[in-house]
Amino acid sequence: MVTGATSVPLRVAYDAAHGGRWTSLRGGGREWLWRGPEPGRDEVRPDDAFVDAGGLEECLPTVRGEPDHGEVWSRPWRSAGPGTVVIERPTFTLSRRITDSGGVVVVDYRLAAEPGHRFIWAAHALLDLSPSARLDAPAGTPTRLHPEAAAFLPPGTWPTGDPWLTGPWPAPAGLTLDTFGPDDGTALGAVLLDCPRVQVRDGDDRMTLALECAGQPRSTALWRNLGGWPAGRPYRSVGVEPMLGAAFDLADAGPADAATVPPAGEVTWRLTISAHRIHQGHPR
Repeated sequence: MVTGATSVPLRVAYDAAHGGRWTSLRGGGREWLWRGPEPGRDEVRPDDAFVDAGGLEECLPTVRGEPDHGEVWSRPWRSAGPGTVVIERPTFTLSRRITDSGGVVVVDYRLAAEPGHRFIWAAHALLDLSPSARLDAPAGTPTRLHPEAAAFLPPGTWPTGDPWLTGPWPAPAGLTLDTFGPDDGTALGAVLLDCPRVQVRDGDDRMTLALECAGQPRSTALWRNLGGWPAGRPYRSVGVEPMLGAAFDLADAGPADAATVPPAGEVTWRLTISAHRIHQGHPR
Protein backbone atom coordinates (compact mmCIF):
# COMPACT_ATOMS: atom_id res chain seq x y z
CA MET A 1 0.00 0.00 0.00
CA VAL A 2 1.05 3.61 -0.53
CA THR A 3 1.87 5.42 2.70
CA GLY A 4 2.89 8.85 1.41
CA ALA A 5 5.23 10.87 -0.76
CA THR A 6 8.15 13.24 -0.34
CA SER A 7 9.28 16.05 -2.58
CA VAL A 8 12.43 15.41 -4.58
CA PRO A 9 14.50 18.54 -5.23
CA LEU A 10 15.44 19.00 -8.89
CA ARG A 11 18.41 20.79 -10.42
CA VAL A 12 18.98 21.82 -14.04
CA ALA A 13 22.21 22.10 -16.03
CA TYR A 14 22.22 23.73 -19.45
CA ASP A 15 24.58 24.61 -22.28
CA ALA A 16 24.04 28.21 -23.40
CA ALA A 17 26.64 27.99 -26.16
CA HIS A 18 24.79 25.14 -27.85
CA GLY A 19 21.21 26.31 -28.19
CA GLY A 20 20.46 26.70 -24.49
CA ARG A 21 19.97 22.93 -24.39
CA TRP A 22 19.19 21.42 -20.99
CA THR A 23 21.78 18.72 -20.43
CA SER A 24 20.53 17.50 -17.05
CA LEU A 25 17.37 17.48 -14.94
CA ARG A 26 18.38 15.56 -11.85
CA GLY A 27 17.03 14.80 -8.38
CA GLY A 28 16.91 12.04 -5.82
CA GLY A 29 19.72 10.13 -7.53
CA ARG A 30 17.79 10.04 -10.81
CA GLU A 31 18.56 11.69 -14.14
CA TRP A 32 15.28 12.41 -15.92
CA LEU A 33 16.70 13.48 -19.28
CA TRP A 34 17.59 10.88 -21.89
CA ARG A 35 20.83 11.12 -23.83
CA GLY A 36 20.69 10.21 -27.50
CA PRO A 37 23.05 8.23 -29.71
CA GLU A 38 23.68 10.89 -32.34
CA PRO A 39 27.18 12.43 -32.27
CA GLY A 40 28.15 15.94 -33.30
CA ARG A 41 25.74 18.08 -31.27
CA ASP A 42 28.57 20.37 -30.13
CA GLU A 43 29.63 21.05 -33.73
CA VAL A 44 26.20 22.12 -34.98
CA ARG A 45 25.99 25.38 -36.93
CA PRO A 46 22.89 27.40 -37.86
CA ASP A 47 20.73 25.67 -40.48
CA ASP A 48 22.38 22.27 -39.91
CA ALA A 49 20.15 19.21 -39.76
CA PHE A 50 18.81 18.44 -36.28
CA VAL A 51 21.04 16.25 -34.10
CA ASP A 52 19.05 14.12 -31.68
CA ALA A 53 21.38 14.30 -28.69
CA GLY A 54 18.63 14.12 -26.07
CA GLY A 55 18.18 16.46 -23.15
CA LEU A 56 15.69 19.29 -23.53
CA GLU A 57 15.84 21.44 -26.65
CA GLU A 58 14.10 24.80 -26.93
CA CYS A 59 12.03 24.67 -30.14
CA LEU A 60 10.93 28.02 -31.60
CA PRO A 61 9.17 29.16 -33.83
CA THR A 62 8.23 25.62 -34.89
CA VAL A 63 8.97 22.01 -33.96
CA ARG A 64 8.58 20.21 -37.25
CA GLY A 65 8.79 21.98 -40.57
CA GLU A 66 11.36 24.60 -41.54
CA PRO A 67 13.75 24.93 -39.90
CA ASP A 68 13.48 21.51 -38.28
CA HIS A 69 13.11 21.94 -34.49
CA GLY A 70 13.14 25.70 -34.98
CA GLU A 71 15.79 28.42 -35.16
CA VAL A 72 17.15 28.64 -31.63
CA TRP A 73 18.46 25.13 -30.85
CA SER A 74 21.37 25.47 -33.30
CA ARG A 75 22.57 28.93 -32.21
CA PRO A 76 24.47 30.19 -29.17
CA TRP A 77 22.56 32.06 -26.46
CA ARG A 78 24.23 34.82 -24.46
CA SER A 79 24.26 35.10 -20.69
CA ALA A 80 22.19 37.92 -19.17
CA GLY A 81 22.61 37.27 -15.44
CA PRO A 82 22.34 34.30 -13.05
CA GLY A 83 20.33 31.52 -14.69
CA THR A 84 19.30 33.84 -17.53
CA VAL A 85 20.12 33.50 -21.23
CA VAL A 86 18.93 35.39 -24.31
CA ILE A 87 18.84 34.72 -28.03
CA GLU A 88 18.14 37.40 -30.60
CA ARG A 89 16.82 36.68 -34.08
CA PRO A 90 15.71 39.06 -36.83
CA THR A 91 12.01 38.66 -35.98
CA PHE A 92 12.06 37.98 -32.22
CA THR A 93 14.09 38.01 -29.01
CA LEU A 94 13.67 35.21 -26.48
CA SER A 95 14.90 35.30 -22.89
CA ARG A 96 14.82 32.44 -20.39
CA ARG A 97 15.47 32.47 -16.64
CA ILE A 98 15.76 29.21 -14.67
CA THR A 99 15.52 29.06 -10.88
CA ASP A 100 15.23 26.04 -8.61
CA SER A 101 14.15 27.56 -5.32
CA GLY A 102 13.16 24.81 -2.92
CA GLY A 103 13.99 22.18 -5.50
CA VAL A 104 11.11 23.10 -7.82
CA VAL A 105 12.37 24.20 -11.24
CA VAL A 106 10.71 27.41 -12.43
CA VAL A 107 11.46 28.64 -15.93
CA ASP A 108 10.30 32.11 -16.99
CA TYR A 109 10.27 32.99 -20.68
CA ARG A 110 9.76 36.29 -22.47
CA LEU A 111 9.39 36.62 -26.24
CA ALA A 112 9.44 40.09 -27.76
CA ALA A 113 8.33 40.55 -31.37
CA GLU A 114 6.10 42.63 -33.60
CA PRO A 115 2.39 42.43 -32.71
CA GLY A 116 0.75 39.65 -34.69
CA HIS A 117 3.91 37.52 -34.86
CA ARG A 118 2.85 33.84 -34.75
CA PHE A 119 4.93 31.01 -33.30
CA ILE A 120 5.01 27.55 -31.83
CA TRP A 121 7.22 26.92 -28.81
CA ALA A 122 7.96 23.59 -27.17
CA ALA A 123 10.23 22.46 -24.36
CA HIS A 124 11.33 19.37 -26.28
CA ALA A 125 12.15 17.19 -23.25
CA LEU A 126 13.32 13.66 -24.04
CA LEU A 127 12.97 11.56 -20.90
CA ASP A 128 14.81 8.49 -19.65
CA LEU A 129 11.88 6.25 -18.75
CA SER A 130 11.43 2.56 -18.08
CA PRO A 131 8.97 0.39 -20.06
CA SER A 132 6.57 0.56 -17.08
CA ALA A 133 6.30 4.36 -17.18
CA ARG A 134 3.09 6.16 -18.10
CA LEU A 135 1.80 9.65 -18.78
CA ASP A 136 -1.14 10.93 -16.76
CA ALA A 137 -3.39 13.56 -18.35
CA PRO A 138 -7.12 14.25 -17.96
CA ALA A 139 -9.17 11.47 -19.56
CA GLY A 140 -10.98 12.64 -22.65
CA THR A 141 -8.48 15.40 -23.50
CA PRO A 142 -8.76 16.01 -27.28
CA THR A 143 -5.55 14.62 -28.77
CA ARG A 144 -4.26 15.24 -32.28
CA LEU A 145 -2.48 12.34 -33.92
CA HIS A 146 -0.01 13.39 -36.61
CA PRO A 147 0.34 11.68 -40.01
CA GLU A 148 2.85 8.97 -39.06
CA ALA A 149 0.06 7.46 -36.92
CA ALA A 150 -1.87 6.56 -40.09
CA ALA A 151 0.38 3.51 -40.57
CA PHE A 152 -0.96 2.02 -37.31
CA LEU A 153 -4.66 2.54 -38.09
CA PRO A 154 -7.05 0.48 -40.23
CA PRO A 155 -6.96 1.40 -43.93
CA GLY A 156 -9.17 4.37 -44.74
CA THR A 157 -9.20 5.70 -41.17
CA TRP A 158 -7.03 8.74 -41.84
CA PRO A 159 -8.95 11.71 -43.30
CA THR A 160 -7.46 12.36 -46.73
CA GLY A 161 -5.42 15.53 -46.88
CA ASP A 162 -5.79 16.44 -43.21
CA PRO A 163 -2.71 17.24 -41.08
CA TRP A 164 -4.07 15.38 -38.05
CA LEU A 165 -6.80 13.13 -36.65
CA THR A 166 -8.31 14.03 -33.27
CA GLY A 167 -9.56 11.63 -30.62
CA PRO A 168 -9.86 11.41 -26.82
CA TRP A 169 -6.90 10.72 -24.52
CA PRO A 170 -5.54 8.18 -23.65
CA ALA A 171 -6.44 6.20 -26.79
CA PRO A 172 -7.25 8.50 -29.73
CA ALA A 173 -8.49 6.43 -32.69
CA GLY A 174 -7.88 3.35 -30.54
CA LEU A 175 -4.11 3.88 -30.19
CA THR A 176 -3.08 3.65 -26.53
CA LEU A 177 -0.58 6.45 -25.89
CA ASP A 178 -0.24 6.76 -22.12
CA THR A 179 2.18 3.82 -21.72
CA PHE A 180 5.77 3.67 -22.97
CA GLY A 181 6.91 0.15 -23.56
CA PRO A 182 8.18 -2.39 -24.18
CA ASP A 183 9.56 -1.42 -27.58
CA ASP A 184 7.17 -2.39 -30.37
CA GLY A 185 8.71 -0.75 -33.44
CA THR A 186 6.29 2.19 -33.49
CA ALA A 187 6.98 5.93 -33.54
CA LEU A 188 4.36 8.65 -33.55
CA GLY A 189 3.65 12.16 -32.39
CA ALA A 190 0.54 13.64 -30.80
CA VAL A 191 -0.57 16.91 -29.22
CA LEU A 192 -2.87 17.01 -26.18
CA LEU A 193 -4.97 20.14 -26.66
CA ASP A 194 -5.71 22.64 -23.88
CA CYS A 195 -3.62 20.45 -21.58
CA PRO A 196 -1.10 22.58 -19.67
CA ARG A 197 -0.38 20.07 -16.88
CA VAL A 198 0.68 16.43 -17.05
CA GLN A 199 2.45 13.98 -14.76
CA VAL A 200 4.97 11.30 -15.68
CA ARG A 201 4.90 8.20 -13.47
CA ASP A 202 7.83 5.78 -13.45
CA GLY A 203 8.02 3.29 -10.60
CA ASP A 204 7.87 5.26 -7.35
CA ASP A 205 8.93 8.50 -9.06
CA ARG A 206 6.59 11.23 -10.25
CA MET A 207 7.41 14.33 -12.27
CA THR A 208 4.85 17.05 -12.92
CA LEU A 209 5.15 19.61 -15.72
CA ALA A 210 2.86 22.64 -15.69
CA LEU A 211 2.69 25.53 -18.18
CA GLU A 212 1.22 28.96 -17.42
CA CYS A 213 0.51 31.54 -20.12
CA ALA A 214 -2.41 33.92 -20.34
CA GLY A 215 -4.26 34.27 -23.61
CA GLN A 216 -2.32 31.67 -25.63
CA PRO A 217 -3.07 28.02 -26.60
CA ARG A 218 -1.33 25.66 -24.17
CA SER A 219 -0.78 22.01 -25.02
CA THR A 220 1.44 19.04 -24.24
CA ALA A 221 3.16 17.39 -27.18
CA LEU A 222 4.12 13.72 -27.07
CA TRP A 223 6.79 11.92 -29.08
CA ARG A 224 6.42 8.18 -28.49
CA ASN A 225 9.27 6.43 -30.27
CA LEU A 226 9.46 2.81 -29.14
CA GLY A 227 12.19 1.70 -31.51
CA GLY A 228 10.37 2.84 -34.64
CA TRP A 229 12.56 5.75 -35.75
CA PRO A 230 14.80 6.53 -37.57
CA ALA A 231 14.50 3.98 -40.35
CA GLY A 232 17.46 1.64 -40.56
CA ARG A 233 18.88 2.42 -37.09
CA PRO A 234 15.94 2.97 -34.75
CA TYR A 235 16.28 3.64 -31.05
CA ARG A 236 13.96 4.41 -28.14
CA SER A 237 13.12 8.01 -27.20
CA VAL A 238 10.13 9.48 -25.38
CA GLY A 239 9.35 13.19 -25.50
CA VAL A 240 6.92 14.93 -23.15
CA GLU A 241 6.86 18.52 -24.34
CA PRO A 242 4.99 21.47 -22.81
CA MET A 243 3.91 23.60 -25.78
CA LEU A 244 2.50 26.99 -26.75
CA GLY A 245 0.37 26.19 -29.76
CA ALA A 246 -1.52 23.13 -30.88
CA ALA A 247 0.49 21.71 -33.79
CA PHE A 248 4.03 20.51 -34.41
CA ASP A 249 4.44 22.53 -37.62
CA LEU A 250 3.74 26.25 -37.70
CA ALA A 251 2.87 25.87 -41.39
CA ASP A 252 -0.08 23.62 -40.44
CA ALA A 253 -1.33 25.89 -37.65
CA GLY A 254 -4.68 27.57 -38.16
CA PRO A 255 -5.65 30.86 -36.48
CA ALA A 256 -6.21 29.20 -33.10
CA ASP A 257 -3.31 26.74 -33.34
CA ALA A 258 -0.34 29.06 -32.78
CA ALA A 259 0.67 31.58 -30.16
CA THR A 260 0.34 35.20 -31.31
CA VAL A 261 2.16 38.26 -30.00
CA PRO A 262 -0.43 40.80 -28.73
CA PRO A 263 -0.36 44.58 -29.27
CA ALA A 264 1.97 45.03 -26.27
CA GLY A 265 4.71 43.31 -28.29
CA GLU A 266 5.59 40.46 -25.92
CA VAL A 267 4.45 37.10 -24.60
CA THR A 268 5.55 35.77 -21.21
CA TRP A 269 5.09 32.25 -19.92
CA ARG A 270 6.24 30.02 -17.07
CA LEU A 271 7.13 26.33 -16.99
CA THR A 272 7.21 24.64 -13.58
CA ILE A 273 8.70 21.17 -13.05
CA SER A 274 8.47 19.34 -9.74
CA ALA A 275 9.11 15.79 -8.57
CA HIS A 276 8.20 13.54 -5.70
CA ARG A 277 8.71 9.94 -4.66
CA ILE A 278 6.06 7.57 -3.40
CA HIS A 279 6.78 5.50 -0.30
CA GLN A 280 5.39 1.99 -0.22
CA GLY A 281 4.25 0.62 3.14
CA HIS A 282 3.84 -3.00 4.18
CA PRO A 283 0.42 -4.65 4.55
CA ARG A 284 -0.46 -5.37 8.14
